[in-house]
Amino acid sequence: MPYMNYSPQEVEKRGEEIYERQIRRHVEAGNKGKFVVIDIETGQYEIDDDDLQATRRALTKRPEAVLYGLRVGYPTAYTLGGHVGTDRP
Repeated sequence: MPYMNYSPQEVEKRGEEIYERQIRRHVEAGNKGKFVVIDIETGQYEIDDDDLQATRRALTKRPEAVLYGLRVGYPTAYTLGGHVGTDRP
């Protein structure tokens, strides 16, 4: 989803900074694998097993929100193909 005032790199940078500064310490324990969706303009966030549900709740609160999503405890939110954590090619 393109945002008029932000490049994708700015959305990512701001989202990561907010997560590290304000959110991580509150969600890391007990939430590994859940999705966090952050409004990069307000710092508000939603957490859920389902990223779409978290996104919907965030947009219900603020329809014009600029959102950044990540998965707790993982370097990326998604994997494409393959088998994470296995020795399969």
